[in-house]
Amino acid sequence: MTATPASAAPAQAATARAAGPASPPRPGATLALTSAATAVALMTYTAPIVTLPATAAALHTPLSAQAWLLNGTPLGLAALLLVAGSLADDYGRRRIFVWGTLALGVTTALGALATGTWLFTLARIAQGAASAALLASSLGLIVHAFPTAAGRLRATGVWGAFVTGGIAVGPLLAAGIPDWRTVYGVLGAAALLIALLGTRALTESRSPRGGRPDFAGAATFGLALVSLVAALTLGRDGWLRAPVWLLLGATAVLLAGFALVERRTATPMIDLSLLRHRGFLASSVGGLFTGLSVIGLFSFLPAVLQRVLGMSAMDTALLSLLWAGLAFAVALQARRLADRIPTRVQLALAFALHAVGVITMLGAVDAGSTARFVPGMMIAGVGSGLLNAALPLLAVESVPAARAAMGSGAQQTLRYIGSCAGVSLTIAVATSSSGGPARGTDVAMVVSAVLALVAAVAVLALRERS
Repeated sequence: MTATPASAAPAQAATARAAGPASPPRPGATLALTSAATAVALMTYTAPIVTLPATAAALHTPLSAQAWLLNGTPLGLAALLLVAGSLADDYGRRRIFVWGTLALGVTTALGALATGTWLFTLARIAQGAASAALLASSLGLIVHAFPTAAGRLRATGVWGAFVTGGIAVGPLLAAGIPDWRTVYGVLGAAALLIALLGTRALTESRSPRGGRPDFAGAATFGLALVSLVAALTLGRDGWLRAPVWLLLGATAVLLAGFALVERRTATPMIDLSLLRHRGFLASSVGGLFTGLSVIGLFSFLPAVLQRVLGMSAMDTALLSLLWAGLAFAVALQARRLADRIPTRVQLALAFALHAVGVITMLGAVDAGSTARFVPGMMIAGVGSGLLNAALPLLAVESVPAARAAMGSGAQQTLRYIGSCAGVSLTIAVATSSSGGPARGTDVAMVVSAVLALVAAVAVLALRERS
């Protein structure tokens, strides 16, 4: 046995004190609370899809500013997911989860009380930041509670199913409650309850690396993503305007600065060498294209269904539930494919199914037929279920177990950057068509399908880099 150098003993002792006494995890409670919090966060994210007209009217929001009512939350998510994941691994996943869930409850309640557009937008940005904390730390808690491969496979599948569940139930809840302010009050109360339960039922876990927090990396990365999301949001009103290009330029400079900082710091927020590994790249590409292709289109379709086909908010939510409900069920059962289909192949298959489903829906708006959407919604729902099962598993398997929350944060950061870009791209494509909304929607569907097929090929083509 090799003796421990005397100089290393103080550092090891400090690390042990920082980690605190080990507590046995409670797998059932951990999975239940992280899944419930994830569902509430996604419900908060998607609720404005059907409440936007009522919210904009109540807040006297002009048409040019309505995009911010939707993009506030993804702005907070994109800016802080990676930061929150890194902090959770270093300083306590339970701590970050509980504080994030508590903050989500408070900020969602504040959104219900907002009297103006910018107050509501600020509340939505804060909701995104709070959601980032709980989403990134959730998978870290799950990895700690389920140390075996089989247990982790089942748990990440359940967690992924609740991602889709939240997406489905958010619009349904919003459509079922007449007052949009009450919707936010209910969601805020649910988040506060989960935070209270988390303080009692969850056990702490962390993997402290020592050293100083990567404040420079957090600042440059967060500001870069704020600039990028702001540019994508403003770009909806014209991509050639000076503010859009200035923000994109600032994004490029800040990202270059972030890469430089991460290469020089002893405790980087993200280890850039992970970009050489196929699994991490597949998780990142999958997250980005899920936002660009899947979330971008399915965030746009409810508005088309209501404004062009005259469907009510409830009918729109129920049709969307067909897609999301199937995705929920498939994600729960996807673990049965683990021994037969590698996770990367499952991810590629998921994107291919989305493309097929979307192509099946072509012409439905022009025909004025909601029934024409049903087969495509079902096929795309199966694809989304496979996506939501494969992505979280890849995110935690492609990084060391000690950095699971960071891996989750990285994948989800790209997912929500992709969603902002995807929504902007879908709206731009759909509204630029000279053939009216029906023709524009078809073009947007084709773009979504092509992006999904590009993602499928890219995921399969990735190779390890030395």
